[in-house]
Amino acid sequence: MIRDGYLARWRGREYEAGPGADGEVRIYTSEPAEGFEEVRPGRHRRLVPPDEVEGLRYVRTACTWRGEPFVVVGEHDTWLRVEYAGGRADVAERLELDRVDHGVWQAWAARADVDDLHEEFI
Repeated sequence: MIRDGYLARWRGREYEAGPGADGEVRIYTSEPAEGFEEVRPGRHRRLVPPDEVEGLRYVRTACTWRGEPFVVVGEHDTWLRVEYAGGRADVAERLELDRVDHGVWQAWAARADVDDLHEEFI
């Protein structure tokens, strides 16, 4: 599973999460649960005071492709959308990556061609 976003530990369980500007932490589950409101089909949210959250961290999925470091930003079937994390425009151009913004280079990579697929906690 490719993950990219906040995770919160609340009451001993890990949830997808998002810190709010109001200080509350929004935690999410795909199943109905007590105290959670449905925000759309298959997505339920609960606001939790920050002092009740046992931990909040950011996770992203990283990998190596064509010998260079990348972060996985999406997936579709057997393909991964990868974003170059090496910071060198000459390397990005040599790899013929798509420039999506200033300093941001991406490509579609076959999952079978990606090495060292792993999660990083920030």
